[in-house]
Amino acid sequence: MTNIYFESVLMAWSSIISNKMRSLLTMLGIIIGVAAVIALMSIGYGVQSSIESNISSLGTNTITITPGTGRKPGIRPAAGSMQTLTYKDYEAIKNLPNISYAAPLVNTSYVVVNGNKNWTTRIYGCTEDYAKLSDLNVSEGRFWTAREYNERARVAVIGQTVATSLFGEESPIGQKIRINGDPFTVIGLLEAKGYSFMDQDDRILIPFTTVQERMLHITYVNNIAISSENSSDLSQIETDVTNLLRLRHHIATGADDDFSIQNSQDLLKTMESTTRTLTIFLGSIAAISLLVGGIGIMNIMLVSVTERTKEIGIRKALGATYEMIIVQFLIESVTVSVAGGLIGVILGIIISKIIPYVSTLTTVLTVTPILGSFLFSVLIGLIFGIYPAQKAAKLNPIDALHYE
Repeated sequence: MTNIYFESVLMAWSSIISNKMRSLLTMLGIIIGVAAVIALMSIGYGVQSSIESNISSLGTNTITITPGTGRKPGIRPAAGSMQTLTYKDYEAIKNLPNISYAAPLVNTSYVVVNGNKNWTTRIYGCTEDYAKLSDLNVSEGRFWTAREYNERARVAVIGQTVATSLFGEESPIGQKIRINGDPFTVIGLLEAKGYSFMDQDDRILIPFTTVQERMLHITYVNNIAISSENSSDLSQIETDVTNLLRLRHHIATGADDDFSIQNSQDLLKTMESTTRTLTIFLGSIAAISLLVGGIGIMNIMLVSVTERTKEIGIRKALGATYEMIIVQFLIESVTVSVAGGLIGVILGIIISKIIPYVSTLTTVLTVTPILGSFLFSVLIGLIFGIYPAQKAAKLNPIDALHYE
């Protein structure tokens, strides 16, 4: 029996090789389908990886509190523009359990000038804890001291984009810049962070006290950022913060909060769910090509049955059983789909590797789409080969021998 299977495989390959162009056209749907599934799903996984990386670069295990409710209907003011959070709220929050770092934040945009060069950037008034929870480190220079913070000193730590725009290749450390007409001394240069939803290097960090009291002349804060060592603690911290702020702000039971809380883990889960759905959608669309390829296999196998009617009659006359004929034609259809699947896998991997070089998209190759699309292509060959195989096996040997 094993010898019969081996002979059937040899006959299948012989049929494919003797009709090269027809075999290639038959396999084309499978090749395109497998390659498309692998390439599109690698793009989907790449998008998911990029989003996860972007969110992680903003700070892992973090909670951001902003003024204003997110549930109230109607026109909502811009995030951070309301005045319901204060520095005293921050001082109360940082004493809650399970919090590693807590930092108040005020921010605005200014034109920054160095000689005849100017650059519009975002100014962040913050504490050094904000840099720690956001994973911001200096590559040159230093952060401000406690004395500079308390004295509301005009010192600045700038990002790589700002440094390049204002100083070019020159070191900015110790240089003077003017922000809103006031002189500031650059004491530090941040390590490059890259692009994560926005240019993370296009920013200037200044002591919170300096920005709040000397530049903006305000008593409220735009945000309060919190981090924890364990992501499992974030839900409890969120509950504790909500209860604390409602108590401090004298919010009646049943009334809306006058603040919003964003949990980085919740955001990450939402984005992961969205990108996973997108990846499955892309893979499903590509899989349609595999079905089209299966129809092509069935069509060509029906033609093959017609062409080889007399051969089938001779085989049956010599004792070939129904099962033998079925096996022969099923092996032929599966062989075509396996060959197309292998070529499609190679093509899909090559395309996935090329995409990052010709576009801004990132791709991530995984075993699942490669193995899944190949096995699906084999299954397609098996399913769509059944009808032609049955038609061949049911031929009457006498009628088949007289077929012209």
